[in-house]
Amino acid sequence: MNRDDLTLESLVMIAHGIARQFGNDCEVCIHDLQANDLEHTICYIINGHVSGRKIGDGASKIVLETLEALKKGDNVSDHLGYRTHTSDGRILKSSTIFLKDESGKYRFILGINHDMTNFINAQSALSNVVENIETTGEDIYGQIPLSVNDLLDNLIEQSVKLVGKTPALMTKDEKVKAIKFLQDAGAFLITRSGDKISQFFGISKFTLYSYIDQAKAVDE
Repeated sequence: MNRDDLTLESLVMIAHGIARQFGNDCEVCIHDLQANDLEHTICYIINGHVSGRKIGDGASKIVLETLEALKKGDNVSDHLGYRTHTSDGRILKSSTIFLKDESGKYRFILGINHDMTNFINAQSALSNVVENIETTGEDIYGQIPLSVNDLLDNLIEQSVKLVGKTPALMTKDEKVKAIKFLQDAGAFLITRSGDKISQFFGISKFTLYSYIDQAKAVDE
């Protein structure tokens, strides 16, 4: 087995690894440039159904450009993550990697063509689902509660955020403001919520009802 065979064998192993990693929608092919036969450069291919090609098929546009550049003595560089498409309109994310033999000449090209059509369609579908959701700013409805007790805790937490102070530092007017928020949010519809809210704000239930009346008066 000569040196080139060893290189090709290694490339085949790499090709299988890439295809296994990304699945059946990822085509990996190896072009052999040695014969200078543009109609038959593909010497190995996995998942050829992506582009419809097979072993023995010819060079792609980028392979032709590379051969022309080499003919002129120009340097070539890998092309990674560029967009191509198939004849039936599927969109591919492609990479082309140029490999030299032991003499320093470019001998093989490793081509990767990953069909991104399903991902793009999924992205479009997801965008339609989430496009009306605010992704910035305040989450005005808070966490989804597991019970009415959780819901009450969430509402109390939101009332504190509204004022921006802990109950111990709130003035009377600020407590009225917090309690008005709870009133408007329907917190007092929850059974025994008055006990918990009055205890949280460090006031008596009598004072709580007084604050509720004051909060109602604001809306009148």
